[in-house]
Amino acid sequence: MMMDSRMQHKFSMSTFVLLMAAGLATTACSNGSNQTTTTTTQTETAPAFVVGTDAPMASVVSFAVQVQSVTATDANGNTTSLISGTPTVDFARYNGLQTLLDMNDVPVGTYTSISITLGSATIGYLNMPASGPPSIATEAAVFPSSAATYTYTATLPSPLVVAQGEPVGLRVDFDLRKSITVDASGAITGGVTPTFDVKVVGIGDAGAYVDCFDAAVMSVNANGQSFVVQGPHGEQFTISVNGQTEWENGESISDLSTSSIVTLSGVLDKADATLDADDVGILSQNGFYAGGQITYVYPSPSNVVPAGSPVGFDLYVRGLLPETTGLKLGQIATVDLTGNEKFFIYWWHNPLTQFLFNPNTLIPGQHVSVGGPATGAANAGDVTVKRVVLRHWGFNGTVVPNSVDTANGTFQMQINGFAGLLVPQTVTVYTAPKTDFRDGLTGLSDVTGNVRVVGLLLKDPLSANTVLLAHYVDALD
Repeated sequence: MMMDSRMQHKFSMSTFVLLMAAGLATTACSNGSNQTTTTTTQTETAPAFVVGTDAPMASVVSFAVQVQSVTATDANGNTTSLISGTPTVDFARYNGLQTLLDMNDVPVGTYTSISITLGSATIGYLNMPASGPPSIATEAAVFPSSAATYTYTATLPSPLVVAQGEPVGLRVDFDLRKSITVDASGAITGGVTPTFDVKVVGIGDAGAYVDCFDAAVMSVNANGQSFVVQGPHGEQFTISVNGQTEWENGESISDLSTSSIVTLSGVLDKADATLDADDVGILSQNGFYAGGQITYVYPSPSNVVPAGSPVGFDLYVRGLLPETTGLKLGQIATVDLTGNEKFFIYWWHNPLTQFLFNPNTLIPGQHVSVGGPATGAANAGDVTVKRVVLRHWGFNGTVVPNSVDTANGTFQMQINGFAGLLVPQTVTVYTAPKTDFRDGLTGLSDVTGNVRVVGLLLKDPLSANTVLLAHYVDALD
């Protein structure tokens, strides 16, 4: 099985207008009108971004924490806030992926340090019974000295210079693996000492690509080839499309309405700070979507033909729009299948999509989005949908010794932690010439030890083996 030619370098630039992997989401609109500052006397402003990624601890399904502030400080002690409100963020939501969250105008100046204050937090992990569907357990996170809040402060390796002209931003990497305390047996203790890696980025830098942004459509200007979307926390952004923009499932801007929920990828426009989309997928045409990991697949009873064909699956909900249905973030919802749903793979535009991803190739561990009417999501135990979309996600694991095959571009991996409970079998990882090897890896021949593969988890319809198509391969320490 080989990777589609479209699955190339799109994930190699993915950390610009983003926010700490799940997003230090704000309630401000993209014009930054809600941006506030303290003590600074400057009045001229320019765009600045908070960007991010994460290095999740593989055994943790969620780390939800209230972000109380993100503040930049200049050499004279003047400060400015880079977010508005106090959003609750799940830092484990995007394992190896980034998403567009916010941009604001802040006072021009040279900022040399950053402070991030976190409030109450919870850790979620998966309970696996001997048989039947798994469940989610949570416990309160405990900061050092049992403090109610924790403030991380660091000097930036290079200053954040905000000036008129091309926008700049901060890339913030929250490392769950180094933040959450475990005992000698590897069990989670509940202790958390937040660890970040913060650096300045510009539009042209590697990592300046938005590869995963889910949002509701607010208005459509088909003649102007643009539309406005609103993210899960109220922020709004203008999205521009053109003749090179790829649309999933054979759809186009004319199919969008204010009932549409989309996922998109693209780059920030240097001129007007809008997002230029190179790929758009419609997750729902009926005003509701949920996204996350499949934790269990329900086969049909033996007296139903065809026996064994899935009639539904359990979904661990990581993303949700709107948040006013019967579903909640961090819970497991049961999705019913009728056989009338549309199945497709994001970023794939060929006939193999239906062959590789359909009701009979659903497996635990896949990251999917479901979309349908909001009325069908009033009960978490009985969700009805019209669309199911396979998405990319990061899988942490250990490379099987002597399994690297450079001639065929493959290696074997044992997935660890949370996803490893869902995918206990060894998987074959397929790479392609444009697969991006990161964090010290220069190619397939370097792959060994512990790695994270960001890509598509699939059930090979011919062999029934589990395979993983790699966009990124990251070295893990």
